Amino acid sequence: MVELPDIELARDRIRDAVFLSPCARTETLSQMMGCEVYLKLENLQMTGSYKERGSLNKILCLNAQERDAGVICASAGNHAQGMAHAARLSGIKAVVVMPETAPLAKVRGTRELGAEVVLKGNGYDEAFHHAQELQRQQGYTFVHAFDDPVVIAGQGTVGLELLEQVPDVEVVVVPVGGGGLIGGIASAIKPQLPGVRVIGVEAERMAAMRTSLAAHERVTVANVTSIADGISVAQVGEHAFPIVERWVEEVVTVTEEEIANGIMVLLEREKTLAEDAGVAGFAALLNGHVRDVAGKKVVIIISGGNIDMTLLSRFIDRGLEIDGRIANLRVVVVDRPGSMAELAGVIGQQGANILHISQNRHASEVRLEEAEVELSLETRGLDHVTEIVLALRAHGFKVQS
Repeated sequence: MVELPDIELARDRIRDAVFLSPCARTETLSQMMGCEVYLKLENLQMTGSYKERGSLNKILCLNAQERDAGVICASAGNHAQGMAHAARLSGIKAVVVMPETAPLAKVRGTRELGAEVVLKGNGYDEAFHHAQELQRQQGYTFVHAFDDPVVIAGQGTVGLELLEQVPDVEVVVVPVGGGGLIGGIASAIKPQLPGVRVIGVEAERMAAMRTSLAAHERVTVANVTSIADGISVAQVGEHAFPIVERWVEEVVTVTEEEIANGIMVLLEREKTLAEDAGVAGFAALLNGHVRDVAGKKVVIIISGGNIDMTLLSRFIDRGLEIDGRIANLRVVVVDRPGSMAELAGVIGQQGANILHISQNRHASEVRLEEAEVELSLETRGLDHVTEIVLALRAHGFKVQS
């Protein structure tokens, strides 16, 4: 188990090399959620996530022989950059095995920090097994992303900081992958303030921690694709699991759509860019999955901000669609001159903006004298979308979606 003194020693080691990330109250989100919301912005760390805390603590604890051998790890991206940064600060060689599906921004960032990057596998677990093989062949020192007490203690320094920043905190919401971050935070908070509720949040598609807690043992879940690559882990850590089982009140899940919407809402309302995994805690609170928070002081860990720019626009579009500000409709019209103009006129009268329109005369669902029109509309929200659909139907158009 990781104890509070371990975390306090870790903080002394890494204090001068790690940014004291802010944990300020947000009035906008507090009003939205009906509680006092504080964001612990670990996305502002030098490598864009909390991961450099644990990596640096581990590397500073290595003996001379382990340092001379160089370090190796497996990572979907954030641990890769954290370890590369820590290794560069310490002047030692770093090799990182990343999944072939890792976001380009994280691969490039890791290389720019001086690490040798090996791309292998379709997810974290396949990359991890390859890194273990390389470690056996080359004699590197392995630095685990989450299942190492020294790494967990480094991550726990987030908990020490937030207690100083919000000493009367009542609820802490933490993204969960392998369990290192929440294990460290809980180990820092609970011995000092046992009444604080620590809530974990996983991606619904790979809820390894929630499944394991229900079974009272570590369970391996199916390795499926999730946009939250940073917390997509098939099996939680051996060292992290008993800590979570002891200290964490509950682990909840969020859907892919909730994650995408959370990225968009946080960016729009707080001007804060968080990655998919990093926004999981906020998405859980936003969608009502964290219970009994009315009027309470809630700290949300924004664990990372290393989002792939090629995916950001897709996340924003999906979030706007969920929020009802982009609507995609299929409308059946009579295939005659003037039908498209009439359709556009009804939409214009309702105050919507047509972003894209296309016509398909060969859709199998329509009759010979009809055509299907696909529309992408800029709207004011879900109620506005309903008004548009009702108006179109009132004018005799068949709206299919």
